[in-house]
Formats: sequence, structure tokens, C-alpha cells
Amino acid sequence: MRLIPSAWASACMYLSRPNGRPSACWTHSISAGAAPNPREHRGARPFEAIPSTGDHGWLNLYHLWKTDGFFNRHQAMTENFNRLGPIYREKLGGKESINIFQPDDIAVLFRSEGLFPKRMLLDSWVAHRDYRNHKCGIFLKNGEVWRSERLVLNKEVISPSAVSKFSPLVEPVVLHFTDFVEQEMAAGRWQTEFNMLPNLFRLSLESSFHLLYGERLGLFAEEVDPSSERFIQAVEEMLQTTIPLLYIPLELAKWLNMKPWRDHVAAWDFLFEHADQCFRQLLLRLQNVPEGKRQYLGIIPELIHQSKLPIDIIKANSVELMVGSVETTAHTLLFTLFELARNPSIQAALRDEVTTAYSQAQGDVCKLMSSVPLLRAAIKETLRLYPIGVTLQRYPAHDIVIQNYHIPAGTMVTAGLYTMGRSPEIFPQPERYNPARWLTSDRNYFQAVNFGFGLRQCIGRRVAETEIGIFLIHILRKFRIVTKSEADLKLFYGFIVMVDDPPLLAFRPIH
Repeated sequence: MRLIPSAWASACMYLSRPNGRPSACWTHSISAGAAPNPREHRGARPFEAIPSTGDHGWLNLYHLWKTDGFFNRHQAMTENFNRLGPIYREKLGGKESINIFQPDDIAVLFRSEGLFPKRMLLDSWVAHRDYRNHKCGIFLKNGEVWRSERLVLNKEVISPSAVSKFSPLVEPVVLHFTDFVEQEMAAGRWQTEFNMLPNLFRLSLESSFHLLYGERLGLFAEEVDPSSERFIQAVEEMLQTTIPLLYIPLELAKWLNMKPWRDHVAAWDFLFEHADQCFRQLLLRLQNVPEGKRQYLGIIPELIHQSKLPIDIIKANSVELMVGSVETTAHTLLFTLFELARNPSIQAALRDEVTTAYSQAQGDVCKLMSSVPLLRAAIKETLRLYPIGVTLQRYPAHDIVIQNYHIPAGTMVTAGLYTMGRSPEIFPQPERYNPARWLTSDRNYFQAVNFGFGLRQCIGRRVAETEIGIFLIHILRKFRIVTKSEADLKLFYGFIVMVDDPPLLAFRPIH
């Protein structure tokens, strides 16, 4: 369901800060980056010369709303790049950004991010935390506090040792799902094509919950706890209401008690209530585990045991990890299954690879994942065509030059991932689903940045990659994925890339 702000006319008339450029106070905490090279700036054209969509931010925003641009953000950016070139300025409301999409330019941005990479914070998410007196996770922090907490989380969420510990918690969930599919097919169901996305949401929630908390939700049992279904709905509502609140002045939305704000708060309230309940149950369970018999139970129990972060900070990060992993995993799986269904030769090649790797891994999940390069390339190829995040933002720690334009420190620079993935200059025949393009070394230079880059890459990256990879391995071993649909998917921007009309898919057993 798409949400259009009902009080949009009022919002467009509201006067925000007239200048979207960064203030001087923004740069003090990110000044630890590499020193700029003054020679690079000689002859560079001034910031104001960067091609622009127009300097009237509120008129631009009104036009975006009138043309349904909220939900076609990925296409609108691509059209702007086609019209204005590989770099352009854009004002929307009171915010200004420099937009780029070429890998070399993204590399320049990466080299400028400094010791404390700064990203755009989502004001509505932060406002909810302030409103309800909740702590923020690292997704909503910058500066030294972000770095100190991120370093603790890295060890248990994204490091190779962390992956080796939580990977075995994913496989039993996936095997349970494949058993569920076989039971449904034996009962005469799942024989025809249908929308698989709801089941993929349940799978990703079950898997993420198990590797985070060490417990199962039972989402493929005959009776499912309604709170789990409500969790998925709350995530979708939160994302959908984030879009208008990106541009409506937040104080106005709160003052008028706009529906997007009310629904946004209600969705986040449920997600935090769900986390509170999970933490109460987890803490009781941990109290009954003798110290000498403690074993790895999941990411959250491990963080609690280490006592390096306060419980409320761990809880805040658990909410963000759950929300991010469920959406990323479910949608990426759907897009991958669809492309494999309409590219049967690629599906067959992947099946041969995973069948061989599975027999050789002898139950070692990490060894299995390292033995399937074509499968990993297929995940990259899916994210190229269907990037879950349309953009990523950084604020350079020092002045930089991109496309021979001078960009001051602290300016918000946005990389357009959807445009890059569909560019024929960067990816020959970009409309083709071709995982093999990632198996050559010349296809790696800042072209696969869908999870971000550097110190600030997505903290849940390895969680999502592990879940997606293990799921595809076991599905390909047991089933063929088929579809009658050959048409390209109609995508829309719902804060992440979503499909307007999910493709109908079916599983067929391999005899």
C-alpha cells in the first residue's frame, strides 16, 4: 500500500532552512580523513557550476509528489543523470545533495570518508527514539560514539569468525522450509504458480530471529503466533511511511499529527515492544544456563554475555538488524528466484555447482559457502539489477573533486546504485541477468557496493549474504524454480526497491 501525505500542500508551504549546504559544525567530527591534495582543486569548476535540477527546493519537491516521484525515485534519478550528466545537484525541500553514479567517482567518495564516516540519518527514525525515550542503534549514529559501538558489533556480526558461528543456525531453518515445501506439494498444494513473497518473509524472519536470539518462532507450523505476522506488517508500514517523512518537515508532521507520522510511530512502537518481549524471554533463558555449560546461542546472547555494550544499546541494534535483514533477505530471494526461473540455463549451472559443493563440504556450512563462486556472483547480479537500497550517502571529511567539480567537506553526496546497475557504459547488456560477469577481476572496482563500502558498510551484510546463499543452495538442490512470466518486473521505491506486482513462481521436485 502506497502512502501519500494528506497534508502535502501545507508541508510544501512550510519554510525550512533555505540552505541545504552543510554548516561548519558538521565538519568538526569528520575532519580526521586523509588530507586533501590542493593540486587536485586547481582548475576545478566551482560547486555552483554543477548541473542542477533547479534551486527551488520546495517546487522540486511538489513536482516530485505530483509526478508520483516518491515511488519512482530510482527512475527519476536515472532520468536526471541522462539529462544532466554523471553529476548533478538536487534540492528537495530543505535538503541538497550531489548525485553521482560512476564507480570511479564513488571511489573518490570512499577515500574521503575519514575515520568517522558520516551518513545521512533518518530524522523520523531518530524522532521516534526521542519521542519514546529509546536508544538509537549504530544506523542512527555518527562520530566517535558510532565508531566505538560499531567496533564491538563488528566482532559478532560481520567478522569471519562471527559468520562461522552464526551460519550453522541458518541451515536448520532452511531445511525446515524445504521440508515444508515438500509437505505442501505432497498435499496437493503449491502445484501451481503463486506469490511466494509472504513465505519468503516468514523464512527470513525465522532465520534472522534464530541467528540473532538463538530461538525459533515456528513460522512454518500449523498455527503461527500472530505477533510474528504483525512484525512483518509493522516493518512494511514503517518503511512506507518513512518516504513522505524524508521530505515533509518533521516538526510540521508532528504538529499537524499527520497520518504518516501517526502510522510511523505505531509501527516502530510494535517493533520495539516485540524486542522488549524477546529480551525478557532471552534474559530469563540465559539466567538458567550454567556458566560452565555455556555455548554459542546467537548474536544477541553473545553480546549480552560480553557485557561490552549496555542492554538498551544491544536492544536498539537488534531492532535495526531484524528490520534490515528481513526486508533485504526476502526481496533479494524473490528477485533471484524470478531471474533463475526465467533463465533455466543459469539455474542449471548453479544447481551443478551447489550439488558438487554440498557433497564435498560434508556439513561444513562455511566451507560450503566458500565453494560456490557462481552462486555468490548470482547474488551480486541480483543486487545489481534490484538494489535493495536505491542510494547510499556520505559526507566527505575534506574537500574533494568529482568530475572536475569542487565539492566542499560536509556536503551530502549520494551514489545512485540503481542507475549504476542499469548503465550500459558500466555493465554491457545491463538488461541481461548474467552472473558470470562478476567472475572476472575487472568487474569489481566499486561496482558491487549495494551493501555500502568501507567502515560504514551495512552491519548486516554477512547475515543477509549467509541467509540468501544457504537458502539458494538447498532450494536448488531439491527443486526447479519455474515461472510463466517473461516480462520485466515493475519496481517501485518503498524506501527500498520493491516489486509492484510480485511474480508468480512454482517449485518442481528434482527426481
